[in-house]
Amino acid sequence: MKRSNTQRLRDALEDDIINGRRAPGERLDPEALGREFEVSRTPVREAIQQLVASGLVTVSPKKGTFVAKVGIDQLIEMFEVMAELEGMCGRLAARRISDAELAELREALARCETAARAGDPDEYYYENAAFHDCIYRASHNGFLDSEAHQLKQRLKPYRRLQLQVRQRMGSSLEEHREIVAAIEAGEAERAERALRDHVLIQGERFSDFVASVRRLGTLQEDAV
Repeated sequence: MKRSNTQRLRDALEDDIINGRRAPGERLDPEALGREFEVSRTPVREAIQQLVASGLVTVSPKKGTFVAKVGIDQLIEMFEVMAELEGMCGRLAARRISDAELAELREALARCETAARAGDPDEYYYENAAFHDCIYRASHNGFLDSEAHQLKQRLKPYRRLQLQVRQRMGSSLEEHREIVAAIEAGEAERAERALRDHVLIQGERFSDFVASVRRLGTLQEDAV
């Protein structure tokens, strides 16, 4: 999948922030970023806007753009809400999905399988996002679709990080297969449960995830 200059810059900055190469409170100079990544002002501006939407960056009038801090409590709360939104999307999709949308969902699953076989977590992330988008649309609830997209954008950096946890990509793919099977069968409660469990960070997955983000030093104990 070819990515635009905006996507390339946004992903690079996300990686730098999540991996601690750009510290919380550090100022981001748009002109310096343009020179570093050899892009014009427009991709820099668009990438920063997207990072602001995800909560990784804050803009202070007359002061500049800075790397934000995200509290672990706030992050957990966002994942809890995301799990409920995705579960509802799955439940409605199992009841409302069209034949054309189901074919699209199967194709999205196949692309996830290809990315997983290639061992490429970033490519898998983008195909994973397309997979979830199919389910949002198949819910046939425009407001729910919009809310799920908005929160997914906030959680994007951390969902990308999840996929770098050992063996997570493989388990994610197995969960995708269960989700598709439930939606195909029209089993609304099963689809809701599968989507909720897929997104919710709990048990050992939660411990692994928190260990990863704390090791990188990008979170603080209390939400801000």
